[in-house]
Amino acid sequence: MFKYWYGYCPDSVESRFELLVFDSNNQPFLPLTEHYHDCLGKISKSSALSYVQCLLPFFTWLDQYSNYQGSRVKWDDSPDIIRIAVEDYLMNEMACKVTEKDTFQFVNRTNKSPNTVNRFLSALKSFYKSLIHLKQYRYSNPLLDSYAILNDYKSDTEGVRKDKPRMPAAAGTEDATSYRRLTNSYFKLINEEWQPEIIGDIHLPYQVYQAGKKVNWSLREVVIARLLFETGARASEVIELTIGDYRSRKSFQEANTFNKGSHGKRVKFIRFSKDTVKLLMRYINTERKQFDEFQRNFNTLPDEAPIFLTELGTPFTYGAWYHHWNKAMNQCEIKLNPHKARHWFVTSRLRGIHNTSKTDAENEQKKNELIQYIKWKDAKTIEVYKHFFD
Repeated sequence: MFKYWYGYCPDSVESRFELLVFDSNNQPFLPLTEHYHDCLGKISKSSALSYVQCLLPFFTWLDQYSNYQGSRVKWDDSPDIIRIAVEDYLMNEMACKVTEKDTFQFVNRTNKSPNTVNRFLSALKSFYKSLIHLKQYRYSNPLLDSYAILNDYKSDTEGVRKDKPRMPAAAGTEDATSYRRLTNSYFKLINEEWQPEIIGDIHLPYQVYQAGKKVNWSLREVVIARLLFETGARASEVIELTIGDYRSRKSFQEANTFNKGSHGKRVKFIRFSKDTVKLLMRYINTERKQFDEFQRNFNTLPDEAPIFLTELGTPFTYGAWYHHWNKAMNQCEIKLNPHKARHWFVTSRLRGIHNTSKTDAENEQKKNELIQYIKWKDAKTIEVYKHFFD
């Protein structure tokens, strides 16, 4: 059975696309390719790739199993047809319960549903937003509830005076505008309050390292895996490190990096073990040097040089790295999203705090230090992990 898939454009080929999506007949599928490139600069490259990966099974399903009045559904069909196809996909492929409510649909996950339902709906909404922007889809966005948008507009413009516009806020005569509304999505996920996953197996990193050993990970993949488990950083925050990020810290066990939403600005640091420092320096001065254009070692590399390189001497990317990670996990039949290394890190740190703190005050102080280190936007996130120990 053929599936939709993607590949990166070789450096030897001139193309305006760095990534190409192919359909189940191995022909270029430009709508999803254009969507990926339209996302770049608006969201991170890893998020754009995540959207593509989330949509590939849906487009494969459209070609092979979708049905509307006896015909396969096409991505550029009218919104009503697309919505019927998405509803079928949510129920039959993602094991969700979908119920109609006024002008939209409520989506409930079941215990058989994957944890990617929300990402799939966000990715598909983004896909149609891009294709409308690129003038390749001639209808309104099927994933938006147009009535909700209209009602929002009315509530923002109608004032207390009948048939009169709202007075300025300074007048003090109008009720405050509420900005906490139900999402304007046509498919509203109503039981998807995000919960961080709790991973308590202390041997998890060892299992991952052994999986990498079985598929002959290079030193580069080993160092990245160790950094993920030891620092709690996201994969992109590790893979896109530069030599300057490492040099800029006083401690040789630390490096500066960016955070989600910081748009590349270095706003936090990561800390790792002395053993990983040794492996990192060995990688930079041996394996990396081999692929560096000028055969430079750590002392001669400029600050802007990426730490991790491909075999072609180009900056290593999340997509290229994920191929190696996924190969190791599949080979050893481990179902492990890379982001779970971050959850494992938090769980293990909280376990250490719980076991070593002598007083409640010390416990709270150490937890606050962890919150500052991990750079959560909402400090309450840690409460979910604390329930695990309760």
